[in-house]
Amino acid sequence: MKVVALLPARLKSQRIKEKLLKKIMGIPVITHTILRAKLSKSLSEVIICTDSKKIEDCVKKHAKTFISKKKHNNGTERIAEIAKKIKADLIIDIHSDEAIIDPKNINKLISFHKKHKEFDIVVPHKVSKQSGGENIVKILVNKLKQVLYFTRSSAPHGFRKKNTKYLHHLDIISFKPSALKKFSLLKKSHLEIIEGIELMRGLENNLKIGSFPIKTKSFSINTPKDLFLAKKIMKKDKYFKLYENKK
Repeated sequence: MKVVALLPARLKSQRIKEKLLKKIMGIPVITHTILRAKLSKSLSEVIICTDSKKIEDCVKKHAKTFISKKKHNNGTERIAEIAKKIKADLIIDIHSDEAIIDPKNINKLISFHKKHKEFDIVVPHKVSKQSGGENIVKILVNKLKQVLYFTRSSAPHGFRKKNTKYLHHLDIISFKPSALKKFSLLKKSHLEIIEGIELMRGLENNLKIGSFPIKTKSFSINTPKDLFLAKKIMKKDKYFKLYENKK
């Protein structure tokens, strides 16, 4: 089975200017993500989908790169454009700012989707005692591991019983190529616009989305505080030692 990771990589970012090019231990954020993804034994290839020649020049020695259109609503639409040019049995969407991603979690995601072919899309979650506020997307899942809803609200809401378990949406997603193609052809959906969560488009159009728990300390780098924390973690990171000389 050919499994390809596509990393959407937009140069502009809101809270940290050109964050993907910021360096951690002398290596750009996006390069950390690429090199860690390449440590996954389940991936056949890692490809960058970017709107920027600057990013292409930064990463071309580590991964194949495609220049995409600049105007995309989200990363999923960006990788969908490039997915048309490649052949794969599964497409793994990995956010380019996941500089401390654990390669074993990529393996777990792929293994789960291979076993649960009934799902068009699979997005893992992290179990937390805290809601995390509206910047964290929560997932509601049934007993069959199927996603019922995505929300930025504190859900499920503890009305009759205090809720002490929230499922946080993680930023690695597995797509069947057919599902990614269908998703990219759909217009923004009603609940997607309200919640600001792109995978709601899939749910509202009857794509089957699965989810399962993963233990992880990984996070997307969105703020200066995140970047500082990533630098601190990287100093003692076991995977960094495997690629620190590949600058």
